[in-house]
Amino acid sequence: MAKIYNLQGKEKGSIELPKVFSSDYRPDLIKRSFLAIQSHKRQPYGADVMAGKRTSAHYHGVRKGPAHMMNREMSRMKRIHGGMPGLEFTARFIAGVVKGRKAHPPKAYKIWDQKVNKKENVIAIKSAIAATVLFELVSKKHKIAEMELPIIVSDEIQSVTKLKDIEKLTEVLNIKSDIDRAKIKKVRPGKGKMRGRKYKRKKSVLFIVSGNKGIVKAAKNLTGVDVCDVSNINVELLAPGAHAGRLTVFDEGAIKKLGELYG
Repeated sequence: MAKIYNLQGKEKGSIELPKVFSSDYRPDLIKRSFLAIQSHKRQPYGADVMAGKRTSAHYHGVRKGPAHMMNREMSRMKRIHGGMPGLEFTARFIAGVVKGRKAHPPKAYKIWDQKVNKKENVIAIKSAIAATVLFELVSKKHKIAEMELPIIVSDEIQSVTKLKDIEKLTEVLNIKSDIDRAKIKKVRPGKGKMRGRKYKRKKSVLFIVSGNKGIVKAAKNLTGVDVCDVSNINVELLAPGAHAGRLTVFDEGAIKKLGELYG
């Protein structure tokens, strides 16, 4: 049995947890499902098929003739015929020379999508849900005091429409310290700073609800906080970074729906 709290943080009642919360912890399947979801977002890229090939260079391997290479002590490869003094017979086109093509450039037709079996994906979701009640896993990722998990609130949370009400709820549930932790943004190391992702932000609380009457709009400006309908949960939300044990707040209807969906 798990306690149900109202929006003032007072105990309202209790509810029996479905079997999905006692599923086995499978980090291998969680990671596989997470990487499959991430791969679907990857945009294919590739080099221009004519890159390094727009040149008049041609093969100079003939032994005799106007473009012969005998006794020149040069390798027989595609070279520019003539040109400025000092640049005649400059190698072009082939891989490994100045202004030449790349040997094995990235191909735009490469398929990045990873597949995962449906049954394995379901097991991964079950495992990630079960990990939300393991305090030793949740406390590694989030800054919270020791408490009883999962955190369940009444269905009144669906009708919250103001950000300040969400902040008050996190205070009475004793999880505001983790919200404050997620507000700190850090500069990303490496070249990602030059590619539109200069800053890194942490993930905080996940609200899983069985309906939306304003809660999504109210919580969208809280840094690191996500709100998800119970029918649309996935491993990426439950285990960001493929690390299970996200701090999760359920509403009463979501707990009942989880029992219907996953047993």
